[in-house]
Amino acid sequence: MDFQNRVGSKVGSGGVASNSETNRDRRERLRQLALETIDLNKDPYFMMNHLGGYECKLCLTLHTNEGSYLAHTQGKKHMDNLKRRAAKEAAENPQQNGPALAQPRVDVKKFIKIGRPGYKITKQRDPNTQQNSLLFQVDYPEISEGVQPKHRFMSAFEQKVEAPDRKWQYLMVAAEPYETISIKIASREVDKTDGKFWTFWNKDTKTFFLQLHFKADRTEANTRPSHGFAPSANPLNPYATLPPPPPLLPPPM
Repeated sequence: MDFQNRVGSKVGSGGVASNSETNRDRRERLRQLALETIDLNKDPYFMMNHLGGYECKLCLTLHTNEGSYLAHTQGKKHMDNLKRRAAKEAAENPQQNGPALAQPRVDVKKFIKIGRPGYKITKQRDPNTQQNSLLFQVDYPEISEGVQPKHRFMSAFEQKVEAPDRKWQYLMVAAEPYETISIKIASREVDKTDGKFWTFWNKDTKTFFLQLHFKADRTEANTRPSHGFAPSANPLNPYATLPPPPPLLPPPM
């Protein structure tokens, strides 16, 4: 340590430096070293505030000049915060920081499609609940061995063939080696209670059946009984009762 420039000192007769002077000299040496090795323009935590001072965004400390900030970057507090930040980023993104884990390989089935299957749609109505229903019958005469047809519902916003319309949804039915068919149906809630929604695969005839019921809307047509309903006299007020019949006239003399 150089003591020759101290006040009142002579060459070869320097006294022992105090702790404050030693710390000040250490910070100055660290600042000079940081000025030579660190580029503040590339430091993501260096920021100048509106008062003309400098801030460390990592440690939330204020500094009067660049040298003070550079000395801070060499301190224990800043170093510990850098380690904590690196550990946090490694925990949040393990694949980017560590070696990538081996992903299980899934073999994609490749088969030649032979065309679209034949299908039949039957519209029905439940006489008791007045629910609309659809019965789908899809034929797969050349279906692959051990394959059973699968189905799912798809919203209008999932498909990319037509413009999305919230009034419609699609019923998808697929089986190898046939092409997947999509049937456009009304976007109404499907009743999946017992007996209202069922599927059946006939292995002998190789025919897939699916029947669904739409939930009934609470309208006048569905709440009224289907039989024994008398027409109303006033069409504007269907619940009005019929007027009493006129009295019978006596027979002519």
